[in-house]
Amino acid sequence: MARQNPKMTASSPRPTVLAARQRLTGLQRSLVCAISLSMVCTPLVAQPSAAPSMGSSSSAELSPALERKLGEAIMVQGRRDPEYISDPDMSQYLENMGRKLGAFAPGGAPQIDVFGVRNPEINAFAMPGGFIGVHTGLIVGTSGESEVAGVVAHEIAHVTQRHIARGLTQQRQSSHIALASIAAALLAALIPGAGQAAMGVAVFGQAAAIDRQLGFSREAEQEADRNGVEMLRKAGYDPNGMAVMFGRLTKASSLNEGRGGGAYVSTHPLSLQRMTDMQNRIRQFAPAGRQNEDEYWFIRAKSRVLQAVDPRALRQAQEQLEDEARTADAQREGGTLSITRRAAAWYGVSLAALARQDPNAAAKALEQAQALMSNSPYLELQRIEIELSRRQVSTALTLAQAAHKRWPQRRSFVLKNAQSLQLLGRDAEAVKFLQAQVKRWPTQEPELFKMLAISQDRIGEIVDSRQTMATYYEKMGALPSAFTQLQQARTLSKDFYVQSQIDVRIRELSGRIAEDRRLLERFRS
Repeated sequence: MARQNPKMTASSPRPTVLAARQRLTGLQRSLVCAISLSMVCTPLVAQPSAAPSMGSSSSAELSPALERKLGEAIMVQGRRDPEYISDPDMSQYLENMGRKLGAFAPGGAPQIDVFGVRNPEINAFAMPGGFIGVHTGLIVGTSGESEVAGVVAHEIAHVTQRHIARGLTQQRQSSHIALASIAAALLAALIPGAGQAAMGVAVFGQAAAIDRQLGFSREAEQEADRNGVEMLRKAGYDPNGMAVMFGRLTKASSLNEGRGGGAYVSTHPLSLQRMTDMQNRIRQFAPAGRQNEDEYWFIRAKSRVLQAVDPRALRQAQEQLEDEARTADAQREGGTLSITRRAAAWYGVSLAALARQDPNAAAKALEQAQALMSNSPYLELQRIEIELSRRQVSTALTLAQAAHKRWPQRRSFVLKNAQSLQLLGRDAEAVKFLQAQVKRWPTQEPELFKMLAISQDRIGEIVDSRQTMATYYEKMGALPSAFTQLQQARTLSKDFYVQSQIDVRIRELSGRIAEDRRLLERFRS
């Protein structure tokens, strides 16, 4: 049997961000319709589909477990959206912020997953099950880390107070429409040939019902404010960051009405009563002296570049960052904060130059940043990226290996190590390295499993490759695609013991898919 490269079984190539943006108006809309979009074409191995196992639930009540599974199901397709940011540094930064805040949620927080969205609108949103999207435009529009944390804390409060679940179930008729449309769309991904029939219901019924139901009441918003302020304070952020950010958002709404500047305020209307209540609560606390984390400034600079989706926007981003860097240089206010902000601005200039395929300009800007800061993982990662763009892969590998030892908790250096080894054709080393890393990061970075599968295939470990790719799809929630990979592995293997192990995994997956079908049929009816 001819060997099959796992790269052909991974997700199909994404369209360019520019082309995708011409078709999409935002990740929030695509997340609402995401499950149905996967049914436009006949299901292929290259198109992961379907929902994670959802567990038991009453059709009259959205249990926390079911709410989480619904969010996971939507994210299966959401991660394939061009606006979804898979950048490991951005992901790790937002994950850490969400975890830090969620630890102090009243009554405890369920699993919180905060992710970045490539969109210049000032916005953020909470999905079922603790998935929170933060637009790059919101990060760019802040002047301090506590402002970002304030919005995230507010969204976490909506999750922990079960406002989303209440919104989906408070009206029986609307609840039935919303849950039935979601169930129909997910079920279509599990039953070959059913996708086209369910598509209209998934798009129109689901979008209309969810938009109507998830407009939170004034009481819910005020409850989220109060809990969010408490989370901010206990997590060590300046609680005034929430009031400052909401004031900024309100101003943006009035100045940019009709131009997308008030997207967050339009879904989270800020009344005078809410603002007064928030400020009165904050005054009860001692003034916070927390400084902005270094990472915030680098993530802010990166966000400005990431949201520039066409050449003109990229040039504008580079010019804005250059102005910011030179203004800060001219002011030379002194102190660590000033130095960090200046270095981060030059880092952003370097990112923009490299995105414009000008490694020389990127290197010059990076030198400006490194003259200010010599101990930054962001600057070291950019140095590696520049070497890779110049096709100096051996140099990039040496730098990545040193950086990984220096900052072992940064997933970005793990990925650059593996990427460099693969580019050099050193796949046996890559396999050994990646096998160790997937044990360290079993859930946080599914891409490691896909990279491992590619290298395993290249060195002839095709059965292991299929099993690893199945694990990748399982981590992504695409159970039918994982099932297909295991079937291929079973066929390719000649070892009875290995076949028996694969059979166990196939039976487990079959049971989970069958349970999903039974559960979804209940909600669809």
